[in-house]
Amino acid sequence: MDESRYGRQADISLSQKRGRSKRIIAIAAAVVLVVVLVGAGVAFSYANSISNNLHQGIDDDLRSALVQTDMAKEPFYLLLLGTDGSTERYGDDGFGGIYRSDSIMLTRIDPVEKKVALVSLPRDTKVDLGGEYGEQKINAAYGLGGPAMTVKTVADLAGVDISHYASVDFDGFAGVVDALGGIEVDVPVDIDDSDAGNVSLKAGLQTLNGEQALVLCRSRNTYADTAAQPDAMRAANQRLVLAAIARKLLDSDVATIASSVQALSQFVTTDLELTDIIGLAQAMKGLDAATDIYTAAAPTTSQYVDDIWWDILDEQEWKAMMRRVKDGLPPTEETLVDHATGTIIASAGTDAALSRDPKYSEITVKNGTDIEGLAAMTRNVLMSYGYQNVVIGDINADFDYPETLIIYDDPSQAYEASEIVQMIGQGKAIENDGDYLLYDNDFLVVIGEDWQ
Repeated sequence: MDESRYGRQADISLSQKRGRSKRIIAIAAAVVLVVVLVGAGVAFSYANSISNNLHQGIDDDLRSALVQTDMAKEPFYLLLLGTDGSTERYGDDGFGGIYRSDSIMLTRIDPVEKKVALVSLPRDTKVDLGGEYGEQKINAAYGLGGPAMTVKTVADLAGVDISHYASVDFDGFAGVVDALGGIEVDVPVDIDDSDAGNVSLKAGLQTLNGEQALVLCRSRNTYADTAAQPDAMRAANQRLVLAAIARKLLDSDVATIASSVQALSQFVTTDLELTDIIGLAQAMKGLDAATDIYTAAAPTTSQYVDDIWWDILDEQEWKAMMRRVKDGLPPTEETLVDHATGTIIASAGTDAALSRDPKYSEITVKNGTDIEGLAAMTRNVLMSYGYQNVVIGDINADFDYPETLIIYDDPSQAYEASEIVQMIGQGKAIENDGDYLLYDNDFLVVIGEDWQ
């Protein structure tokens, strides 16, 4: 940004502003705000420093691979990469200074309808890079040809034009979250994975700092003993964190967004300008992350060939998914949840807690109060959410039950127990310590005196 251009933006009159688009108003407001706060000379240095940070690693090859669109007025695609170039590897000659893209997400952003779709491409997806490289895993494109080759590879695979690019390394993921003051995430499952980091996480809704969010994004071992594919679950959690980041950023005012982008610029590489980011954030105001951010993973099957694991794209399903994405629809027709872990593997803009119909878990509801009819009322609520096997009864009146409890025997049932809490609107999920007889049922709901 040159100084004369900056000065013209700062001097835009009120009448001129009214004649411009909302995007220009947002940009001008941000620039004027900076001028007021720190003075024109420092503001230029501030904006220039952010721009330099954001554009490190952006070269002519990458820019030529990107297709220009009017990002304020029409949907566009952004390629988002998470790379494995964390600090512990920067001094490791074993990697030869070459890093592969560990996480690959094709993102469709619609500023008019205020919708976002995130589609993960498994890093082991088999692609043909042509020429001297031939068949490779898709994450090799970054190491072999940098961002430009990755953009071209994903664009060809998806059949779309990619207009913008952004990447963040593992260390940066933590820095992004801390720059935002933490993010609120419903962690699907307990995580205690030393390979992912030095902190453990409990399942449930909570505010995560950068280190905790990084563990959630990195963990694979958590899913090693389940039927779920570890890489697929990790990618799903990465989309969960990205949605939380977007929600936090879009809930901020212009000044906070500008301040956040300054911090983010230390960890993120992108072709976007500061004013582009602020303008886009303003255009997306009003987006509801629960219903307007769609997520999914490309449909693949794993194959082990010649001592190499590959993810093979299901061409027919992939084309159908991309047709939906291009039409502004969710990548999948419905929200999908992994039953073993509660991880949301695809979000179609619906409540994941209500997406698991029919529900075959057996539940006993016991009324631990002297108010008649509460057990039957609770049964009706649970059946309205799809549960088919709910029985009711009363508990011995000699005992005092001050708190409503949802009790389960197996740790794998913790997520579903927390769902039941949400459905009935109160109570606490606890693992059975032996004090409760669940018989052959999956859950025991004890209605306590706190019932409202």
